[in-house]
Amino acid sequence: MENKLDLNERSLHLLKTLVERYIHDGQPVGSRVLSKDSGINLSPATIRNVMADLDDLGLIHSPHTSAGRVPTVKGYRFFVDSLLTVQPIESQTVNQLSSELKEADNADAVVGRASQMLSEVTKMAGVVTLPKRDVLCLRHIEFLPLSNTRVLVIFVTNEQEVHNKIIQTSKQFSEAELVQAANYLNSVYSGRSLAAVRQAVFDDFQQDQQKVNQGMVDAVNIAQQAFDQQPAEDYILTGETNLMGFNELSDMRHLKQLFDAFSQKQGVIHILDQCLLADGVQIYIGEESGYQAFDQCSLVTSSYAINDETVGVLGVIGPTRMAYEKVIPFVDMTAKLLGSALNPK
Repeated sequence: MENKLDLNERSLHLLKTLVERYIHDGQPVGSRVLSKDSGINLSPATIRNVMADLDDLGLIHSPHTSAGRVPTVKGYRFFVDSLLTVQPIESQTVNQLSSELKEADNADAVVGRASQMLSEVTKMAGVVTLPKRDVLCLRHIEFLPLSNTRVLVIFVTNEQEVHNKIIQTSKQFSEAELVQAANYLNSVYSGRSLAAVRQAVFDDFQQDQQKVNQGMVDAVNIAQQAFDQQPAEDYILTGETNLMGFNELSDMRHLKQLFDAFSQKQGVIHILDQCLLADGVQIYIGEESGYQAFDQCSLVTSSYAINDETVGVLGVIGPTRMAYEKVIPFVDMTAKLLGSALNPK
């Protein structure tokens, strides 16, 4: 990718003006409009020469139906990386959105509200992955006997979230045995993350099997099943129908690909999982996502954290012609607010 040194100030200014005008109007930008918007006193011929140079660099191109130019994916990337000035978010807006998130009464509701906020503010699609359960802290666990060898596991995480899971045990346990097992686990493992509990239970069982009584053996056996095979992480998507309002996404073939991707989820999850490995805001423009369904889209994402551990990703999905200067800071702020709302009080 060319950097600023490859273009003079005049070319940089005209490219920035062209991209901003196209994002605003959605129409190819001609030399006459560019001359007026740029505020630079240049002849139409000079502007056409600059546009031809930008075209040769692959930063803009001319649709076959128009003499004007539009940004390419490479042009958008250069604009975002080198020319963009993000707009700060007013403190009043931050406070209002923070209050809305903290009013939700459980983690799923908080995540759902965050997805709605992303969609409502940007008028595009908002997506938030559910927090990865491995990093949630165990506060309390109970076992209730069901029929035969089925046991209902109830465990509380982060002092607020109640989870239920039915497991099949190797033998039938009495209610007293299950109470004893739960008491042991609560006394030894409370306060640790679920991932740490799962590993500790396995290690303790392997190392101290000869030193513990049968009740403790039963407890770790049940716990291994309770915290094993956690469900695949999922996400909440809101406002996907907003995308039908953008001309560049209204082609039925593109829409079908996009909505198929949303329903099948694997591709979206794969992209979002990549964002878990990086800090700060990540931006995928067009084919940069590596997923054909999003070739006409941009994804602006950011990870969010609980107790300083990254647990999920949120973002906005929209056309490549999006107002990056507004979307990027809003996604970044929402990630911070969501992490704050999910942190144990």
